[in-house]
Amino acid sequence: MDEIHTIQTSSRIEMVDITPMIHRMVERSGVKNGLCVIYIPHTTAAVTINENADPDVKMDLLQHLSSLIPVTGGYRHMEGNADAHIKAALIGSSETILIVNGRLILGAWQSVFFCEFDGPRTRKYHVKVIEG
Repeated sequence: MDEIHTIQTSSRIEMVDITPMIHRMVERSGVKNGLCVIYIPHTTAAVTINENADPDVKMDLLQHLSSLIPVTGGYRHMEGNADAHIKAALIGSSETILIVNGRLILGAWQSVFFCEFDGPRTRKYHVKVIEG
């Protein structure tokens, strides 16, 4: 089972929790054991798994990424979003999560985040549930 989802981001840089949608998709698939792959088909957005219990974790991640890779930095890419390309490359375009007994295997504090680095925009992300 695979689906393409649309997400509307609201800031230039943000992390949006997409875990509930992914849980629902795994449930609908009926897959008991397998893999769930999340893929971001954009060069200025990414996906990551990290803590969601304390919102300061997201803020720290975004703040420090912005400190390490500022919006302006003498980049050669002239579209004004070179920092977004670098941030997306560092975070990555996909995540794979195990499915065991019909449930995603995520740690107690973990969530899946769509990471926007060049918003606000309407974006897409792919989710594929693979039995096996």
